[in-house]
Amino acid sequence: MHTAQSSFQTKNASRYLQQLCKHFSHKVDAQYDDTAGRVDFEIGQAQLAAFPDRLEFVARSDDPDGLQRTKSVLEDHIIRFAFRENLSGLSWSD
Repeated sequence: MHTAQSSFQTKNASRYLQQLCKHFSHKVDAQYDDTAGRVDFEIGQAQLAAFPDRLEFVARSDDPDGLQRTKSVLEDHIIRFAFRENLSGLSWSD
């Protein structure tokens, strides 16, 4: 299993977590509440955790390509949803 982590400093972590998971739930299985979420993509899995000052992401996949694609999907969507925060990208640690 290939894994990568990232986080995004924001006071709106819970709102973004719910927005992301609700959006993804239209096409894939997603479960979430105010502080935690899980999204099962065909290419991999994402876990999200909301804290008062940040939103954390953990991406997992069986292969490196799936991990890269999962990271890209998460990053593309949080950049769009958090446009007011001037987020230009996430720094991932594999």
